[in-house]
Amino acid sequence: METNQILETIRMIEEENLDIRTITMGISLLDCIDSDSDRACEKIYDKITRLAKNLVKVGEEIESEYGIPIINKRISVTPIGIIAAASPDKDYVKYAKALDRAAQAVGVNFIGGFSALVEKGYQHGDEILINSIPQALAETEFVCSSVNIGSTKAGINMDAVRHMGYVIKETAEKSDMGCAKLVVFANAVEDNPFMAGAFHGVGEADCVINVGVSGPGVVKRALEKVKGEPFDVVAEVVKQTAFKITRMGQLVGKIASERLDVPFGIVDLSLAPTPAVGDSVAYILEEMGLESVGTHGTTAALALLNDAVKKGGVMACNHVGGLSGAFIPVSEDAGMIDAVNNGALNLEKLEAMTAICSVGLDMVAIPGETSAETIAAMIADEAAIGVINHKTTAVRLIPAKGTKVGDMVEFGGLLGRAPVMKVNNYASTDFILRGGRIPAPIHSFKN
Repeated sequence: METNQILETIRMIEEENLDIRTITMGISLLDCIDSDSDRACEKIYDKITRLAKNLVKVGEEIESEYGIPIINKRISVTPIGIIAAASPDKDYVKYAKALDRAAQAVGVNFIGGFSALVEKGYQHGDEILINSIPQALAETEFVCSSVNIGSTKAGINMDAVRHMGYVIKETAEKSDMGCAKLVVFANAVEDNPFMAGAFHGVGEADCVINVGVSGPGVVKRALEKVKGEPFDVVAEVVKQTAFKITRMGQLVGKIASERLDVPFGIVDLSLAPTPAVGDSVAYILEEMGLESVGTHGTTAALALLNDAVKKGGVMACNHVGGLSGAFIPVSEDAGMIDAVNNGALNLEKLEAMTAICSVGLDMVAIPGETSAETIAAMIADEAAIGVINHKTTAVRLIPAKGTKVGDMVEFGGLLGRAPVMKVNNYASTDFILRGGRIPAPIHSFKN
């Protein structure tokens, strides 16, 4: 690497909020399956604490030696719906507590995988796990949960969609932070290093290191230098910047993999914002010429950004994966919060943007009185976008108790603060109560 490139990287870190968002260790728990749930939980705790005992230490060493901030160190595990199915238990809160204890013991920020994959139907354990989510998230601090309710191959499991509407309502009733740690997916991926939706897929190796990069501030600063230039130039600048950001992710992942003696999985090319000023995906879109994110042209700007990030990123690392796109969580992005407060961005426009980006309606606060059927209908809409367009989509909604449209909900830290957004007042109840499965789409007849 040339001297000017080293200096450029140092400037990106010091002035433009460049960081590695997360090193996530994926751990398979398939060998922890046991018909005795106490024994299974003991095996789970032992395996996680054995494999991840040095994860945080190695992450901090890399930060210190290379001067690269690594914000989160996390763990993802095999969906607990699969692991716990061997036991006769009627709820799986015990498993969530075992994960929580293990996460606390090794010092990670979050552990993901209290999950079920029910896109085509429920196996034994899936319904128990989903019913356990509200209590599990209320009684644990580090555990994150996700449920995959649809895929392009299987269609959309509308029974699960309805079920998740009720579960999200119950989760909001039991804890203030529970819904911030619960994601409903369509086309979930097995190697996503980001929370709250990370889980370790059954097709993955026994243990693997995945890395998620960040860097909206760096892209924004790069675009400031090409004001008024045509979009060919904008795309090229984003591409070159994404290459530099991803190269750092590849380096960190490679070193962490060697020191932990664990195979290196993928780099997730997502641009992940934070509530910090200057670290916003919305500001990138506004730098392209939009007065405010949410106005006409926003979806096109996001499409260019997402595509250019991927094109630049794939050149910089051996294996890409995860979600790889631009995140647009409302509460975690200062520009998105401003746009909602200004009335420039509403749920309908956010939904349109999710056809382009990863992942979906993310960290969106809605009035606490919103019905479970309306929440389920919002999940169904997002799932339809994902299933038809062969991409991942997700919903992380927070029905905030006792709030009305325009109130602010504080989550703290990286989760930020969210303005309560207006939902459509007309009911979708009869639609949701039908249940069944929306068939998989045909792709040889696409338009």
